[in-house]
Amino acid sequence: MHKRFLFAREDQPGADWLARFTAGREAARRWYQGTGRGEPPAAAECRTALARHMPELLDVYDRACGLVGDDPLAHCVLSQYRPAPVLHGCSQAVWLGDGGPALVRNYDFPLDLVSDRFEATRWFGREVIAKAQRPWGGCIDGMNADGLVASLTAGGGTEQGLGFAVILILRYVLETCRRVDEGIAALVRIPIALSQNVTLLDRTGDYATVFLGPGREPAVSRLPVCTNHQDRIPPQASAAMRCSLLRQETVLHALEDPAMTLPELARRFLAPPVFSRRASSATAYTAIYRPAEGRVDYVWPGRTVTQRIGRFEEQEYTHEFGELAR
Repeated sequence: MHKRFLFAREDQPGADWLARFTAGREAARRWYQGTGRGEPPAAAECRTALARHMPELLDVYDRACGLVGDDPLAHCVLSQYRPAPVLHGCSQAVWLGDGGPALVRNYDFPLDLVSDRFEATRWFGREVIAKAQRPWGGCIDGMNADGLVASLTAGGGTEQGLGFAVILILRYVLETCRRVDEGIAALVRIPIALSQNVTLLDRTGDYATVFLGPGREPAVSRLPVCTNHQDRIPPQASAAMRCSLLRQETVLHALEDPAMTLPELARRFLAPPVFSRRASSATAYTAIYRPAEGRVDYVWPGRTVTQRIGRFEEQEYTHEFGELAR
């Protein structure tokens, strides 16, 4: 399977963004309405929730709604408030040795649903480099010009709550926070729709993972590895939970190796069991964020694309993933 990735700069949502949203509106609707969700909210409820919990984003949200016009469902989708459940993999680790601080992560997701876009933006003047995910503003990992990195994994739970998609909350953290403590404060106060984990790292080497989910109190972990479970592991672990535990154990053992280096850790992320070749949740890319340098390397087997704060280069790359396991 071939997949094209695009590296683009778009300081503010505008005509190009609208063209992408229009082309992908049906896919965005399917993501938002999904299956297994309750009664969807009205557009006014969505805007009110955004104004209450992430007011700094309201002007940009209103601008995006103005671009799509009188389309209440689209306005709900753009708010990312109360989306349908989505469950997939991911692994990430914090490195504090030579070449650090760094955050290394694999993003695992069905490749046809992963957006093709890595982008640099300046919504409020602060540059953000992030792996964008539809429909608007969402991102799954990124770094801002102050040297704060944020990256997510699914938390393993299936409960749906009255909150926002984590991809918009992650964007909010990168747009408004400078340090790990500020990121934690934002994450624990914003209601989240689904069980999610967010790992934060800043240029000083401070780091934390915040376990989030409806029906639970947020918890802050200082474990340097995060996969797809939280601090509560059921006695009868599912196959997905066992896989998550195996990936976590594999990366923890790597970090405990006194001979480990950052390049070798990155190589471990390109090998099983951390690297996935399953079509249902393939590793779409590996990212290595170095916040003290303002640098991120996006890695595929045989290819690395490096981007830097202040020196983002627009380009394209097509990766051949080959035949994936079913």
